[in-house]
Amino acid sequence: MKTTLAAHLLLALAAVTAPALAAPAGYTIDPNHTFPVFEVDHLGFSTQRGRFNKTSGRITLDTAARQGSVDVTIDAASIDMGFAKWNDNMRGENYFNTDAHPTITFKADRLVFDGERPVSAEGSLTMLGVTKPVTLTINRFRCAPHPLNKRETCGADVMATLKRSEFGMTKYIPSVGDDVRLLIAVEAFRE
Repeated sequence: MKTTLAAHLLLALAAVTAPALAAPAGYTIDPNHTFPVFEVDHLGFSTQRGRFNKTSGRITLDTAARQGSVDVTIDAASIDMGFAKWNDNMRGENYFNTDAHPTITFKADRLVFDGERPVSAEGSLTMLGVTKPVTLTINRFRCAPHPLNKRETCGADVMATLKRSEFGMTKYIPSVGDDVRLLIAVEAFRE
């Protein structure tokens, strides 16, 4: 009798929790562990890198339905090239023009899955007031309880390549490369 009662309780619990696990889950981007980094050729001598220190946003995942969305905002003025004078130059009209365009956004309503793992996000990047389609490749994706705070956390390494000239950023092309490689470490906590 105890076995039958226990079995019924487990089945009832599974029936109640299964829809919740299959439902879309929302995640808030962790601004302390999410940093968009970019790389660009500098006069053929080196690859210069910069990053943005302030990123916010939300990700929705429904692994059972193989669907999801991404909505990310980058504070363009948080650019960090390593020293103040260069940061000021990059915030100016020739590059990110942060007074007129304070944010960079990426919005995707289509995630491509390989099984239960998202492998790319197809969406639109808006920078300098120009919106273009961009596909982000998702590498090293993982969701699990965070070892320190125990909250469910998803993380990934994301990458893409774009042409800055398509967004109107043409200063010093071709001396400073037109192709810009994006590398984004992202972590997000389940809401």
